[in-house]
Amino acid sequence: MPALLALSLLTASGAVLAQTWSRAADASLARQEIYPAVLGDKIYVAGGILSAAPGYTDLFEAYDPGAGRWTRLAPLPEGRHHIALAAAGGKIYGIGGFSGAIPDWRAHASVFVYDPKADRWSTGPALPQPRAEGVVATVGARIYFIGGRVPTRPDAKHISEHADTRRAEALDLQSGRWSRIADAPSARNSAAGAVIDNKIYVVGGRQMVAGANGRSRPVNVATLEVYDPARDRWETRSPLPLAQGGLAAAAHDGKLYVFGGEQFVPQAKVFGESWVYDPASDRWSALPAMPTPRHGHGAAVVGNRIYLMGGGEKVGVAASAAHEALTLPAD
Repeated sequence: MPALLALSLLTASGAVLAQTWSRAADASLARQEIYPAVLGDKIYVAGGILSAAPGYTDLFEAYDPGAGRWTRLAPLPEGRHHIALAAAGGKIYGIGGFSGAIPDWRAHASVFVYDPKADRWSTGPALPQPRAEGVVATVGARIYFIGGRVPTRPDAKHISEHADTRRAEALDLQSGRWSRIADAPSARNSAAGAVIDNKIYVVGGRQMVAGANGRSRPVNVATLEVYDPARDRWETRSPLPLAQGGLAAAAHDGKLYVFGGEQFVPQAKVFGESWVYDPASDRWSALPAMPTPRHGHGAAVVGNRIYLMGGGEKVGVAASAAHEALTLPAD
Protein backbone atom coordinates (compact mmCIF):
# COMPACT_ATOMS: atom_id res chain seq x y z
CA MET A 1 0.00 0.00 0.00
CA PRO A 2 1.66 3.27 -1.08
CA ALA A 3 2.11 5.97 1.53
CA LEU A 4 -0.11 9.02 1.05
CA LEU A 5 1.00 11.34 3.83
CA ALA A 6 3.39 11.18 6.76
CA LEU A 7 4.13 13.29 9.82
CA SER A 8 7.37 12.83 11.75
CA LEU A 9 7.60 13.69 15.42
CA LEU A 10 10.94 14.21 17.18
CA THR A 11 10.99 12.80 20.71
CA ALA A 12 13.09 14.07 23.63
CA SER A 13 15.55 11.23 23.04
CA GLY A 14 16.00 12.23 19.41
CA ALA A 15 14.13 9.24 17.96
CA VAL A 16 11.86 9.98 15.02
CA LEU A 17 8.33 8.60 15.15
CA ALA A 18 6.35 8.52 11.89
CA GLN A 19 2.59 8.55 11.48
CA THR A 20 1.81 7.51 7.92
CA TRP A 21 -1.38 7.29 5.88
CA SER A 22 -1.83 4.56 3.26
CA ARG A 23 -4.62 3.13 1.15
CA ALA A 24 -6.42 -0.05 2.17
CA ALA A 25 -8.76 -2.22 0.10
CA ASP A 26 -11.97 -0.34 -0.73
CA ALA A 27 -15.20 -1.88 0.54
CA SER A 28 -17.44 -3.62 -1.98
CA LEU A 29 -20.16 -0.97 -1.52
CA ALA A 30 -20.02 2.79 -0.99
CA ARG A 31 -21.87 3.62 2.25
CA GLN A 32 -21.85 6.05 5.14
CA GLU A 33 -23.16 6.34 8.72
CA ILE A 34 -21.41 3.16 9.82
CA TYR A 35 -20.21 2.21 13.31
CA PRO A 36 -17.75 -0.71 13.06
CA ALA A 37 -16.48 -3.11 15.71
CA VAL A 38 -13.35 -5.24 16.01
CA LEU A 39 -13.53 -8.90 16.99
CA GLY A 40 -10.31 -10.87 16.98
CA ASP A 41 -8.23 -9.46 14.13
CA LYS A 42 -11.15 -8.51 11.88
CA ILE A 43 -13.21 -5.34 11.45
CA TYR A 44 -16.97 -5.77 11.08
CA VAL A 45 -19.21 -3.20 9.35
CA ALA A 46 -23.02 -3.38 9.10
CA GLY A 47 -25.71 -1.45 7.24
CA GLY A 48 -25.25 2.16 6.21
CA ILE A 49 -26.65 4.87 3.97
CA LEU A 50 -26.39 4.53 0.19
CA SER A 51 -26.30 7.39 -2.32
CA ALA A 52 -28.87 5.68 -4.56
CA ALA A 53 -32.17 3.87 -3.97
CA PRO A 54 -33.23 2.25 -1.71
CA GLY A 55 -31.06 4.60 0.36
CA TYR A 56 -29.82 2.12 2.96
CA THR A 57 -28.65 -1.49 3.17
CA ASP A 58 -28.53 -4.74 5.14
CA LEU A 59 -24.97 -5.48 3.96
CA PHE A 60 -22.65 -6.98 6.58
CA GLU A 61 -18.95 -7.37 5.86
CA ALA A 62 -15.70 -8.17 7.63
CA TYR A 63 -12.30 -6.77 6.71
CA ASP A 64 -9.18 -8.83 7.34
CA PRO A 65 -6.22 -6.42 7.55
CA GLY A 66 -3.72 -9.29 7.32
CA ALA A 67 -5.13 -10.48 4.00
CA GLY A 68 -6.23 -7.02 2.86
CA ARG A 69 -9.61 -8.45 1.89
CA TRP A 70 -13.32 -7.86 2.57
CA THR A 71 -15.70 -10.80 3.01
CA ARG A 72 -19.49 -10.59 2.75
CA LEU A 73 -21.27 -12.29 5.63
CA ALA A 74 -24.89 -13.07 6.52
CA PRO A 75 -26.83 -9.82 6.02
CA LEU A 76 -28.56 -7.98 8.84
CA PRO A 77 -32.06 -9.30 9.56
CA GLU A 78 -33.32 -5.87 8.45
CA GLY A 79 -31.68 -2.96 6.64
CA ARG A 80 -30.36 -0.23 8.93
CA HIS A 81 -28.17 2.84 8.93
CA HIS A 82 -26.56 4.38 12.01
CA ILE A 83 -26.70 0.88 13.55
CA ALA A 84 -23.94 0.72 16.18
CA LEU A 85 -21.82 -2.41 16.50
CA ALA A 86 -20.20 -3.65 19.70
CA ALA A 87 -18.04 -6.72 20.21
CA ALA A 88 -18.64 -8.69 23.40
CA GLY A 89 -18.39 -12.34 24.46
CA GLY A 90 -17.15 -13.47 21.06
CA LYS A 91 -20.18 -11.99 19.28
CA ILE A 92 -21.13 -8.80 17.47
CA TYR A 93 -24.12 -6.78 18.72
CA GLY A 94 -25.92 -4.51 16.25
CA ILE A 95 -27.85 -1.94 18.28
CA GLY A 96 -30.58 0.51 17.31
CA GLY A 97 -30.26 2.60 14.17
CA PHE A 98 -32.62 4.01 11.56
CA SER A 99 -34.44 2.50 8.62
CA GLY A 100 -35.63 4.50 5.63
CA ALA A 101 -34.09 6.89 3.12
CA ILE A 102 -33.67 10.55 4.07
CA PRO A 103 -35.79 12.33 5.23
CA ASP A 104 -38.10 9.43 6.14
CA TRP A 105 -36.06 7.95 8.97
CA ARG A 106 -37.56 5.69 11.64
CA ALA A 107 -35.52 4.84 14.76
CA HIS A 108 -35.54 1.26 16.07
CA ALA A 109 -35.01 -0.40 19.45
CA SER A 110 -33.88 -3.67 17.90
CA VAL A 111 -30.70 -5.49 18.90
CA PHE A 112 -29.29 -8.13 16.57
CA VAL A 113 -26.58 -10.56 17.71
CA TYR A 114 -24.13 -12.10 15.23
CA ASP A 115 -22.30 -15.37 15.87
CA PRO A 116 -19.18 -15.47 13.65
CA LYS A 117 -18.76 -19.22 14.09
CA ALA A 118 -22.22 -19.91 12.65
CA ASP A 119 -22.40 -16.82 10.37
CA ARG A 120 -25.88 -16.25 11.77
CA TRP A 121 -27.88 -13.43 13.37
CA SER A 122 -30.29 -13.82 16.28
CA THR A 123 -32.46 -11.42 18.27
CA GLY A 124 -30.97 -9.77 21.35
CA PRO A 125 -32.46 -7.73 24.24
CA ALA A 126 -34.20 -4.72 22.68
CA LEU A 127 -33.43 -1.19 23.82
CA PRO A 128 -36.02 0.34 26.18
CA GLN A 129 -36.85 2.84 23.40
CA PRO A 130 -35.98 3.36 19.70
CA ARG A 131 -32.64 5.12 19.36
CA ALA A 132 -29.90 5.97 16.88
CA GLU A 133 -26.84 8.18 16.29
CA GLY A 134 -25.43 7.57 19.77
CA VAL A 135 -22.12 6.19 21.05
CA VAL A 136 -21.89 2.48 21.87
CA ALA A 137 -18.99 0.95 23.80
CA THR A 138 -18.13 -2.27 25.63
CA VAL A 139 -16.55 -2.24 29.09
CA GLY A 140 -16.24 -5.58 30.85
CA ALA A 141 -19.50 -7.55 30.66
CA ARG A 142 -21.64 -4.54 29.75
CA ILE A 143 -22.45 -2.67 26.54
CA TYR A 144 -23.17 1.04 26.93
CA PHE A 145 -25.36 3.24 24.72
CA ILE A 146 -24.88 6.98 25.27
CA GLY A 147 -26.76 9.91 23.77
CA GLY A 148 -28.00 10.00 20.18
CA ARG A 149 -31.53 10.73 18.98
CA VAL A 150 -34.89 9.38 20.16
CA PRO A 151 -38.41 9.74 18.69
CA THR A 152 -40.53 12.66 19.89
CA ARG A 153 -43.75 10.73 19.14
CA PRO A 154 -44.60 7.01 19.11
CA ASP A 155 -45.09 6.83 15.34
CA ALA A 156 -42.11 9.05 14.42
CA LYS A 157 -40.98 8.30 10.87
CA HIS A 158 -39.28 11.51 9.77
CA ILE A 159 -35.83 12.82 10.64
CA SER A 160 -37.40 15.96 12.15
CA GLU A 161 -39.49 13.86 14.57
CA HIS A 162 -36.44 12.83 16.60
CA ALA A 163 -34.64 14.78 19.33
CA ASP A 164 -31.17 14.74 20.89
CA THR A 165 -30.93 12.95 24.22
CA ARG A 166 -28.62 12.78 27.24
CA ARG A 167 -29.96 9.33 28.04
CA ALA A 168 -27.43 6.61 28.84
CA GLU A 169 -28.00 2.90 29.39
CA ALA A 170 -26.08 -0.31 29.84
CA LEU A 171 -26.84 -3.86 28.74
CA ASP A 172 -25.74 -6.47 31.27
CA LEU A 173 -24.65 -9.40 29.13
CA GLN A 174 -25.22 -11.92 31.90
CA SER A 175 -28.80 -10.93 32.74
CA GLY A 176 -29.68 -9.71 29.25
CA ARG A 177 -31.25 -6.56 30.70
CA TRP A 178 -30.82 -2.87 29.95
CA SER A 179 -30.65 -0.43 32.87
CA ARG A 180 -30.29 3.34 33.20
CA ILE A 181 -26.95 4.83 34.17
CA ALA A 182 -26.05 8.47 34.86
CA ASP A 183 -27.18 10.64 31.96
CA ALA A 184 -24.46 12.31 29.92
CA PRO A 185 -23.85 16.01 30.67
CA SER A 186 -24.70 16.92 27.06
CA ALA A 187 -27.45 15.87 24.68
CA ARG A 188 -26.00 15.33 21.21
CA ASN A 189 -26.02 13.17 18.13
CA SER A 190 -23.36 12.07 15.64
CA ALA A 191 -20.62 12.08 18.30
CA ALA A 192 -17.82 9.51 18.43
CA GLY A 193 -16.39 7.49 21.27
CA ALA A 194 -13.80 4.99 22.42
CA VAL A 195 -12.71 3.17 25.59
CA ILE A 196 -9.46 3.97 27.40
CA ASP A 197 -8.59 2.33 30.73
CA ASN A 198 -12.20 1.16 31.16
CA LYS A 199 -13.57 4.68 30.72
CA ILE A 200 -15.75 5.81 27.82
CA TYR A 201 -14.68 8.96 25.98
CA VAL A 202 -17.43 10.76 24.03
CA VAL A 203 -16.35 13.60 21.76
CA GLY A 204 -17.73 16.03 19.18
CA GLY A 205 -21.03 15.57 17.40
CA ARG A 206 -23.84 18.06 17.00
CA GLN A 207 -27.00 19.40 18.57
CA MET A 208 -30.23 20.47 16.96
CA VAL A 209 -30.57 24.15 17.90
CA ALA A 210 -33.56 26.37 17.18
CA GLY A 211 -32.69 29.33 14.98
CA ALA A 212 -34.21 32.82 14.93
CA ASN A 213 -36.82 31.61 12.47
CA GLY A 214 -37.88 28.82 14.82
CA ARG A 215 -36.42 26.09 12.65
CA SER A 216 -33.89 23.70 14.13
CA ARG A 217 -30.45 23.47 12.58
CA PRO A 218 -27.55 21.10 13.33
CA VAL A 219 -24.77 22.89 15.19
CA ASN A 220 -21.46 21.15 15.85
CA VAL A 221 -20.01 20.81 19.35
CA ALA A 222 -16.43 20.20 20.48
CA THR A 223 -17.21 18.83 23.95
CA LEU A 224 -15.27 15.90 25.39
CA GLU A 225 -17.00 14.01 28.21
CA VAL A 226 -15.69 10.92 29.99
CA TYR A 227 -17.82 8.29 31.72
CA ASP A 228 -16.41 6.09 34.49
CA PRO A 229 -18.57 2.94 34.79
CA ALA A 230 -16.98 1.99 38.10
CA ARG A 231 -18.23 5.23 39.71
CA ASP A 232 -21.22 5.91 37.43
CA ARG A 233 -19.92 9.44 37.01
CA TRP A 234 -19.15 11.85 34.18
CA GLU A 235 -16.26 14.29 33.86
CA THR A 236 -15.81 17.07 31.28
CA ARG A 237 -12.32 17.38 29.79
CA SER A 238 -10.61 19.75 27.34
CA PRO A 239 -12.72 20.19 24.19
CA LEU A 240 -11.72 19.14 20.70
CA PRO A 241 -9.78 21.99 19.02
CA LEU A 242 -12.37 22.11 16.24
CA ALA A 243 -16.09 21.35 16.54
CA GLN A 244 -16.62 18.34 14.26
CA GLY A 245 -19.89 16.40 13.85
CA GLY A 246 -20.25 13.03 12.15
CA LEU A 247 -16.65 12.26 13.06
CA ALA A 248 -14.96 8.93 13.87
CA ALA A 249 -12.84 7.98 16.88
CA ALA A 250 -10.66 5.13 18.09
CA ALA A 251 -8.34 4.41 21.02
CA HIS A 252 -4.74 3.20 20.77
CA ASP A 253 -2.01 2.94 23.40
CA GLY A 254 -3.97 4.95 25.96
CA LYS A 255 -4.80 7.85 23.64
CA LEU A 256 -7.92 8.99 21.79
CA TYR A 257 -7.71 9.51 18.02
CA VAL A 258 -10.37 11.58 16.23
CA PHE A 259 -10.93 11.97 12.48
CA GLY A 260 -12.95 14.10 10.04
CA GLY A 261 -16.63 14.92 10.17
CA GLU A 262 -18.89 17.54 8.61
CA GLN A 263 -20.42 20.92 9.34
CA PHE A 264 -23.74 22.40 8.20
CA VAL A 265 -23.54 25.90 9.71
CA PRO A 266 -22.31 28.59 9.37
CA GLN A 267 -21.20 27.07 6.05
CA ALA A 268 -21.30 23.49 4.79
CA LYS A 269 -17.99 21.64 4.71
CA VAL A 270 -16.36 18.24 5.22
CA PHE A 271 -13.37 17.98 7.55
CA GLY A 272 -10.09 16.20 6.99
CA GLU A 273 -8.65 17.42 10.29
CA SER A 274 -7.47 14.70 12.67
CA TRP A 275 -6.42 14.89 16.31
CA VAL A 276 -4.97 12.86 19.16
CA TYR A 277 -5.88 13.40 22.82
CA ASP A 278 -3.66 12.43 25.76
CA PRO A 279 -5.73 11.84 28.93
CA ALA A 280 -2.63 12.18 31.12
CA SER A 281 -2.01 15.79 30.07
CA ASP A 282 -5.62 16.64 29.04
CA ARG A 283 -4.22 18.00 25.76
CA TRP A 284 -5.00 17.67 22.06
CA SER A 285 -2.41 17.55 19.27
CA ALA A 286 -2.83 17.68 15.50
CA LEU A 287 -2.32 14.60 13.35
CA PRO A 288 -1.69 14.50 9.59
CA ALA A 289 -5.01 15.26 7.92
CA MET A 290 -7.05 12.48 6.34
CA PRO A 291 -6.07 11.99 2.67
CA THR A 292 -9.80 11.80 1.84
CA PRO A 293 -11.86 14.11 4.07
CA ARG A 294 -15.06 12.31 5.11
CA HIS A 295 -17.94 12.22 7.57
CA GLY A 296 -20.14 9.35 8.71
CA HIS A 297 -17.17 7.01 8.34
CA GLY A 298 -16.04 4.25 10.68
CA ALA A 299 -12.80 3.93 12.63
CA ALA A 300 -11.29 0.70 13.94
CA VAL A 301 -7.90 -0.34 15.36
CA VAL A 302 -6.03 -3.54 14.53
CA GLY A 303 -2.41 -3.71 15.66
CA ASN A 304 -0.76 -0.31 15.28
CA ARG A 305 -3.05 0.85 12.48
CA ILE A 306 -6.27 2.82 12.61
CA TYR A 307 -8.52 2.02 9.65
CA LEU A 308 -11.06 4.55 8.36
CA MET A 309 -13.69 3.12 6.03
CA GLY A 310 -16.66 4.47 4.12
CA GLY A 311 -18.36 7.75 4.91
CA GLY A 312 -19.35 10.69 2.74
CA GLU A 313 -16.98 12.93 0.80
CA LYS A 314 -19.60 15.69 0.44
CA VAL A 315 -21.94 17.18 3.02
CA GLY A 316 -25.12 15.12 3.34
CA VAL A 317 -25.81 11.88 1.52
CA ALA A 318 -22.78 11.10 -0.64
CA ALA A 319 -21.53 7.61 0.19
CA SER A 320 -17.91 6.58 -0.36
CA ALA A 321 -16.05 3.26 -0.50
CA ALA A 322 -12.74 4.89 0.49
CA HIS A 323 -10.62 2.98 2.97
CA GLU A 324 -7.41 4.38 4.45
CA ALA A 325 -5.16 3.47 7.35
CA LEU A 326 -3.03 5.55 9.70
CA THR A 327 0.02 3.62 10.83
CA LEU A 328 1.22 4.62 14.28
CA PRO A 329 4.66 4.06 15.83
CA ALA A 330 4.99 0.45 17.03
CA ASP A 331 4.88 -0.02 20.79
